[in-house]
Amino acid sequence: MITSVLVANRGEIACRVFRTCHDLGIRTVAVHSDADANALHTRTADVSVRLPGEAPADTYLRGDLIVKAALAAGADAVHPGYGFLSENAGFARAVLDAGLRWIGPPPAAIEAMASKTRAKQLMGIEPLTDVTEADLPVLVKAAAGGGGRGMRVVRRLAHLEAELAAARAEAASAFGDGEVFVEPYVENGRHVEVQILADSHGTVWPLGTRDCSLQRRHQKVIEEAPAPGLSPELDEEVRALAVRAARAVDYAGAGTVEFLVADGRAHFLEMNTRLQVEHPVTEAVFGVDLVAEQIRIAEGHPLAAEPPRVRGHAVEARLYAEDPARDWSPQTGTLHRLSVPGSVRLDTGYTDGDDIGVHYDPMLAKVVAHAPTRAEALRRLASALERAEIHGPVTNRDLLVRSLRHPEFTAARMDTGFYDRHLPDLTEPSPDPHAPLAAALADARARSRPGFGGWRNVPSQPQTKRYLMAGEEYEARYRHTREGLEADGVRVVHADARLVILDVDGVQRKYEVARYGHHVYVNTTALTTLPRFPDPTAQHAPGSLLAPMPGTVVRVADGLATGVPVKAGDPLLWLEAMKMQHKVTAPVTGTLTDLCVAPGQQVEPGVLLAVVKEAP
Repeated sequence: MITSVLVANRGEIACRVFRTCHDLGIRTVAVHSDADANALHTRTADVSVRLPGEAPADTYLRGDLIVKAALAAGADAVHPGYGFLSENAGFARAVLDAGLRWIGPPPAAIEAMASKTRAKQLMGIEPLTDVTEADLPVLVKAAAGGGGRGMRVVRRLAHLEAELAAARAEAASAFGDGEVFVEPYVENGRHVEVQILADSHGTVWPLGTRDCSLQRRHQKVIEEAPAPGLSPELDEEVRALAVRAARAVDYAGAGTVEFLVADGRAHFLEMNTRLQVEHPVTEAVFGVDLVAEQIRIAEGHPLAAEPPRVRGHAVEARLYAEDPARDWSPQTGTLHRLSVPGSVRLDTGYTDGDDIGVHYDPMLAKVVAHAPTRAEALRRLASALERAEIHGPVTNRDLLVRSLRHPEFTAARMDTGFYDRHLPDLTEPSPDPHAPLAAALADARARSRPGFGGWRNVPSQPQTKRYLMAGEEYEARYRHTREGLEADGVRVVHADARLVILDVDGVQRKYEVARYGHHVYVNTTALTTLPRFPDPTAQHAPGSLLAPMPGTVVRVADGLATGVPVKAGDPLLWLEAMKMQHKVTAPVTGTLTDLCVAPGQQVEPGVLLAVVKEAP
């Protein structure tokens, strides 16, 4: 029987596994990088072992150090989580060779399926080798790992070599394996997958389907179970194919078989030999704890002859620290507050006051709603996200709420091109015009001295405060009077440092206000307090390219140097942040007049990267 489990991972998935272990009475062991010394998963575990360094290649991808940590901490089993070494057969063997239990599939099964090229060959599918114009568009894909890393859509043959190089670099950084391959890119299909659970006694459960079509950069954003709108025949086909894939490699444990569904046909994509990020939706509709089942299977217990039945519908949204309106750029900083109301499940690796750094994935949390019907689950999840307190870096919260309420999604007519079609509308700013006034009134009340009413004898002199909201400057104007605070066109019903109630055209609206230095949150609207007098030095020459995020310059385009002509859209350099590479392109056609960074250099947001002078 397993008594102590080390999770060879971090963040949300480590906390998720620890939760089940604690319920089962199993002692927990965490590993942490220096950047994660005070992370939630480190604090949650019974004991934790340091992995010196910060980058994944020095820490969470060092299987030798993790095995040593497990032995040093007295663990008798290792759970890999997802990502990092979860689909590394060599790591699984090292765990077993050390006399530890491996809470995952047999190394041979991982080896057969973890490489997407070998998995396709096993299913009778060959990757593309000599790509021609007739093959376009194609998808460059990492052979190991997942999560959208090491994936590139190529629509022009001239771009293929550059995208292959970028995908190899990203895959090597994220998974320690730079192997990539090329396959046909199916436009606007649905991403459907089947959760499987298999024991070592020959029983395989196909635990229904999931739809994961809403994706950005080939990484899932919203997932649900069961997949809506599949015909009974197609549903049966994908479940049968999933069982066939599992039996082909004598699989044991939890895994996922993924398909792209288009024109009523299912195209095999890959088999993930691990737990998936979206596993909670399957847990909700089947009433199972997949981590508990993984542990039972690792202990040698058999599954029941038949899986449980589906009940209701579940939807999961991934809350990311990123700005969808700025090419999904990841965001960093302090997460001051994270609270989601309602009867939803919140899986997270962060808590109030934690710092979000540059080294790892930008996912803050998974929010999951379960209800008797799909419509009820969508409504419950959208409402919970809309009312959530998320104070800190910019997130994709508004995008999630709008996606869940979009008519194409509510009617289950979505596909993987959803965000390509709708992103501009889904990210159109819609700030509350009264949020700056509420922030200013709360600030005025917070600054008023005890024993003074806060009014002045010259009510005609207004007070003003300036805020930045949704990229635009706003000015709030109010007056102190003997009766209290008043603002033009709006009646102030109540105002204190945390709550403002305004009467707008006869409707009283409540505004909850939270302040962290210059950053102010009014309900779900984020504002930044601006100084009374702007900084005259904060100017950049036309054509300046500023770092959109903190990160490391990993590559500069071949031949790029001062004086070289460039065309609008040409890639100039690549930044790596949160395990993803982000391409920085020329904003205009002209000449590169300044290149301010070099490979290996770390930059902060707003740092000048290069300057392109536009051609006449």
